[in-house]
Amino acid sequence: MDMEGVLAIIFIFGGGSLFLLALSPVGRALAERIRRQGGAALPEDVRAELDALRSELSGEVQQLRVEVSELSERMDFAERLLAKNRDAQQIGPGQ
Repeated sequence: MDMEGVLAIIFIFGGGSLFLLALSPVGRALAERIRRQGGAALPEDVRAELDALRSELSGEVQQLRVEVSELSERMDFAERLLAKNRDAQQIGPGQ
C-alpha cells in the first residue's frame, strides 16, 4: 500500500472519528462549556454574527453528512468488488 493510500485512510477514519466525537454527548458538553465561558462577554453584534455563522454551518454540516454517507456506500461497494475478485482468483478458472 502506498503512502497516499495510508494517508487517505487516516484522513477518512480520523476525520470521521472527530466528527462523531463532536456529535457525542462528550463533544456537546465540551462545546456548551466553551460557549458558557466566552458567551457572557460578547457584544451583541458579535453574538448576532456568531448565530448567523452557526445557522450557515448547520447546512454545511448536513451536506457533509450526506457526502460521508455516499463515500461510505462507495467504499462498501469497492470492498465487495475486491472481495469478489479475490474469491474468484482463489477458486481458479473453471472450478
